[in-house]
Amino acid sequence: MNSDNNTLKGSFCQSFNYKVIKRGTDIIFEEATLSLPAPTTQHNTSLSREKEEMGVDLRQVVAGILTITMFVMLGQMLHRDYYDSLQEKAQGDAHDIEFEGSRVSVKDSLVGAVEGSKGPWMDDNNDLNPCWPTLLSDEAVSSKGYVTFSLTNGPEYHISQITDAVMVAKHLGATIVLPDIRGSKPGDERNFEDIYDADKLIKSLKNVIKVVKQLPEEVSLRDMAIVKVPTRVTEDYINENIDPIFKSKGNIRVATYFPSVNLRKSSQDRETDPVACLAMFGSLELQPELNAVVESMVERLRTHSRKSGGRFIAVDLRIDLLEKKHCHSTGVVGSKTCYNAQEIALFLRKLGFAGDTTIYLTQPRWDSSLNILKDIFPKTFTKDAIMPASKKSKYLESESSEYENVIDFYISSRSDVFVPAISGLFYANVVGKRIALGKPQVLVPAEISETSGLATDFISPYISKKNHLAYSCFC
Repeated sequence: MNSDNNTLKGSFCQSFNYKVIKRGTDIIFEEATLSLPAPTTQHNTSLSREKEEMGVDLRQVVAGILTITMFVMLGQMLHRDYYDSLQEKAQGDAHDIEFEGSRVSVKDSLVGAVEGSKGPWMDDNNDLNPCWPTLLSDEAVSSKGYVTFSLTNGPEYHISQITDAVMVAKHLGATIVLPDIRGSKPGDERNFEDIYDADKLIKSLKNVIKVVKQLPEEVSLRDMAIVKVPTRVTEDYINENIDPIFKSKGNIRVATYFPSVNLRKSSQDRETDPVACLAMFGSLELQPELNAVVESMVERLRTHSRKSGGRFIAVDLRIDLLEKKHCHSTGVVGSKTCYNAQEIALFLRKLGFAGDTTIYLTQPRWDSSLNILKDIFPKTFTKDAIMPASKKSKYLESESSEYENVIDFYISSRSDVFVPAISGLFYANVVGKRIALGKPQVLVPAEISETSGLATDFISPYISKKNHLAYSCFC
């Protein structure tokens, strides 16, 4: 008897051949042939006497054996199918939740994937290309002063800070000095080259502004005027508010502030400056060693995701931020400002993601409140579980969280699906990076009242409405 996951074949006594096929939930007895050798004339009389003495037709005996055998085979097939399906024990509040839909079943503390779906994955979209190269001039850049600044608060802020500094320097005709990187704790400072590729930045901006790695000795930071600049600074603002100070002082230090973390295009916005596009999407890259760490972590996540073609989900879920934000309703039905681990788990299951889906969390270390997510999706990881052991002392166990934030940002940008459990600038700038990389599957969580939902109904409005600032830079 030969078998695989969906088909059983066999024969008895070289006289009966059969083929049983499983299609979905149906068991089909597709082929059955019985070939008994025809008795010769000499044996007809003796065979008739044997049948009368036995009181049973030989064909009935064979049929009985076959019937019993079929039930045994079907039982084995159903047994194997049952234990091949997902069964993960759920804990906590999930005990009180019961789905009766076609995709998810949660009952008696068991989570089961009823369908064999691999999840509602979307393909990447590489149709967009940078618009700005054709709009930039090759004119030599003159310089008549210096603009300094620092990168602060994490990579989601770094992108905007770089962009605003480049815009200011471009319109003033000034030279930019490579920024330092400052963490949230006093004294937590790093060189630009510790995280980003300095040569890449200098080369990418060479036809726009001049960039130097440090100030000349004759220029003192103490003599510089500090100028506060709103993010997405405009040429009009620079001419009216910054240019007079620059002409007076000769050198300035720029500090970006964020009146809003919204990166939507608006009808009042002018066409995005190609210099801003270049700075935002074409200047910042990780330095080689850190980039290799990120790539190795992404590769390990894909290795865990073989059943789904190497695809994985990144979820921006950080316990400390959830505790600070006190998640509340946004006024839109089923929508909140943030979501906890259980809500994310149920959201993904209702969308049809299978229980063996691989998930990456931005949470720095494992927390017991995440157990419900791992119960439903056992392949859920934080950095500690997938970072190469040789790199942990430098990038994971240091007192600074700057490395961890950068790693989270770039893994979230490269994942096949991104789910922001927390709203904010991290979400907005990850979406921008994903648009640039052609990865549109960003699913904004919501409480789904039905037993299941379509992933396409929860695509980020930044993408579904094409109203992210990035769409001004890619065409």
